[in-house]
Amino acid sequence: MNNDATNDQLELLMKENERLRKQLEFSLEIDKEKTIFRQTHLSNHGRNENDSEHAWHMAIMAYILREYSNKEIDIAKVMLMCLIHDVVEIDAGDTYAYDPEGLKTQKEREEKAKNRIFGMLPEDQKNELISIWEEFEEYETAESKFAHCMDNVQPLLLNNSNDGMDWVEHDVNELQVRGRQGKNIEGSRMLYKLTDAIIKRHVDKGHL
Repeated sequence: MNNDATNDQLELLMKENERLRKQLEFSLEIDKEKTIFRQTHLSNHGRNENDSEHAWHMAIMAYILREYSNKEIDIAKVMLMCLIHDVVEIDAGDTYAYDPEGLKTQKEREEKAKNRIFGMLPEDQKNELISIWEEFEEYETAESKFAHCMDNVQPLLLNNSNDGMDWVEHDVNELQVRGRQGKNIEGSRMLYKLTDAIIKRHVDKGHL
């Protein structure tokens, strides 16, 4: 079979199944998340991690650490929150947690991105993922609080393994880190104790 015939079959399949076409287009679009790099570095003083690595790492951590959630949680929902929470950064870009100027426009940029990217999906899946993304952002449910805890703890662990290099590089202080990590107690009292111990360690070392 020649290539033209193969392409014709593919085009015909996509025309006949609009739902599948939308799902595959979305699946290809989110591949771009691999190109969005964060300020956090991989362990062992590696390169900057990208958004997809961050999301994958969070999701696995959520499953492994779920016993430390303050409340019973739907772990499948938490893992999905972790996996999709930064998809919007394909359009909005990564906003560093300690960048006050970037944080001013973050919500507006991400809202616009949310509608475009999830809007590529069939209506039911678009609504489902937007609802889960918004639940994460609203920070009211046990699932969203535990997912946010993962969002905070994951880069904290990497930075701790790298001797606080990201904090030192960006001249971040203890108050800033506590301002971000303080909410961890709402998702997990145990993991809050962990973050507190890590912060104290780096204050003692002069990294914060």
